[in-house]
Amino acid sequence: MTGKSPILFTHAYFLRFDPKQWKTKQPYPPLGTLYAAAVMREAGYTVAFEDMMFAREADDILPAIREHKPFIFVIYDDGFNYLTKMCLTNMREAAFRMIQLAKENNCTVIVSSSDSTDRHEHYLQAGADFVLLGEAEQTLQELVNAIENGISDFTTIQGLAFRQYDRIIKTAKRNVLKFLDGLPFPAWDLLNIAPYKEMWLEHNGYFSINMATTRGCPFKCNWCAKPIYGNRYNSRSPENVVAEIKYLKDRFDFDHIWFCDDIFGLKPGWVAQFALLMQEAQLVVKYKIQSRADLLLQENYVQALAQSGCENIWMGAESGSQHILDAMDKGTTVEQIHEATKLIKAYNMQPSFFIQFGYPGEQETDINLTIKMITELLPSSIGISVSYPLPGTKFHENVKNELTKKTNWTDSDEMALLFHNTYQPAYYKQLHGYVHKTYQKHLSIHRIKDAFPTQRGAVRNLLRVLYYIPATFFARWKLERLKHIA
Repeated sequence: MTGKSPILFTHAYFLRFDPKQWKTKQPYPPLGTLYAAAVMREAGYTVAFEDMMFAREADDILPAIREHKPFIFVIYDDGFNYLTKMCLTNMREAAFRMIQLAKENNCTVIVSSSDSTDRHEHYLQAGADFVLLGEAEQTLQELVNAIENGISDFTTIQGLAFRQYDRIIKTAKRNVLKFLDGLPFPAWDLLNIAPYKEMWLEHNGYFSINMATTRGCPFKCNWCAKPIYGNRYNSRSPENVVAEIKYLKDRFDFDHIWFCDDIFGLKPGWVAQFALLMQEAQLVVKYKIQSRADLLLQENYVQALAQSGCENIWMGAESGSQHILDAMDKGTTVEQIHEATKLIKAYNMQPSFFIQFGYPGEQETDINLTIKMITELLPSSIGISVSYPLPGTKFHENVKNELTKKTNWTDSDEMALLFHNTYQPAYYKQLHGYVHKTYQKHLSIHRIKDAFPTQRGAVRNLLRVLYYIPATFFARWKLERLKHIA
């Protein structure tokens, strides 16, 4: 815009730093980072992007800093990915190191992430000049404009934290964007898609890409933090989303989409219109979403999902105990989970469950009810976690005095219970393994009973049963031992 060197964008999610995700080999591009780069480019700035997804260490950012010599260095994490919402310490330390390297190369450093929104003091102490709080594209644009114009008073810019005269200034909160169609598409052209596609195809046999159709969530589960997009729910139009799908299909020739919205298609009539537009455009795309049990009781919604290409629905089931669902302020019932699962299967889609153990007050009876629900309903997949206290939630407020030794996981496979509960932390780690083995045993038995589609398939499932019966027994034995250790 002024002839200066470009703004250099990066992010602080390193796939190698998260052993569980590195093993899964299902990387998704940093969508939030690409949105921010696109917004700044549309505003007239020259931008560059260095993707750290496959980097080996934080110092790998140095060649890009030396090449581009940016006057502004932006660490902008993806606010759509649940892994970045978890604020893993491996990634925080990587961000701190990149801040240091950028400052050593005379950059003005700006940071935007869930973790920095919650802990802006730590990032400013690590050397960042500015932290963007919450949804950040507009704040970033106003801040860079001010820096460009030599303005030194940043107090009128909403959604900002910075250090001034040895004290930290935090400006007024910025409202979230309402008209999402006004945003440009993410700067996909800045991304080298090749390593993503290669990893997906080699290890999974298909190539999936991520898209976001909404921002925010209006529901108030008391353990769920929303530091970036808040409790408001704003949606792109179906026309805007289909236009991006066309663009990405032509550019990347993907096989599958993960719509990474907290809740897909909550707006009445949205999915039906989306299905119609996909059909008119002759776009045949398989995709997966995240949704809620109560929303999935609406048959017209479920039918439209099936018609538009949805094949997998991740439901925030959380628990098979109504007592625990109520304690979470989940707003759903166990009966709704059962009914939604049946309806999803009736339309030949796959129901998958997010399950959460270790919520305060959970007893063995509640745990057994959850296991019973899983083995009765047999979802296509399960994702198990233990309750994780995120800043800004009622849950965090209730347990924060117990978070004296540790407040974050190092990586997403740590599965450590960070507060005192009914059982010791090791119990919940073992519970994770036990439930997975129990689920796989029942799933294999069901597949044997179900159809015997081929002799080879029947033999394979029989072998799985023969493996999981003793594996489940020994996992349960270890679990019982841990239950009685204080």
